[in-house]
Amino acid sequence: MAIEITHIDYSDMSGGLVRMMDRFKEEGTLTGEMEDDDRLRDDPNAALLGLLYDQRVRAEFAFTGPLRLKDRLGHLDMKKIAEMDFDAFQEQFAEKPAVHRFTNKMAENTQKVAQKLADDYDGNAANLWNDGADLDTIEKRLKKLPGFGPGKASKIKYVLHYFGHRDFSAA
Repeated sequence: MAIEITHIDYSDMSGGLVRMMDRFKEEGTLTGEMEDDDRLRDDPNAALLGLLYDQRVRAEFAFTGPLRLKDRLGHLDMKKIAEMDFDAFQEQFAEKPAVHRFTNKMAENTQKVAQKLADDYDGNAANLWNDGADLDTIEKRLKKLPGFGPGKASKIKYVLHYFGHRDFSAA
């Protein structure tokens, strides 16, 4: 389903996320598959994990990684993921096609992020940003999550905006 998103300036960025936003301007899809875009819009945990996975792989593959994981597990319940036996989780993560090419590290980071979300945000990534917090506060919260440094944190504005989780057109 096509949605209307006001485009925001991302001219200071480069890389795969820019390619995705360019595609959205031209074709109306970020990942190249409208169904995948819709699933990322429907699940804030998937959008956040997509950003986590946006490292050393094609951005579209990174952002659809959480969808592969959700299909295998039947959920992206952060509390359940945090409680899973790591070896069993890692096996699901590595199943072909793998969620991410760095299966060991990204599976570990996923469980650590899941634990932090379960402990501090009621298991819901939307609670990082849905309280009306300004962008600086959201980025600070994000940097406290495993695997999120300043570079990834600076991309959250675009991920939230273009996947419809938070409107930053007035920012």
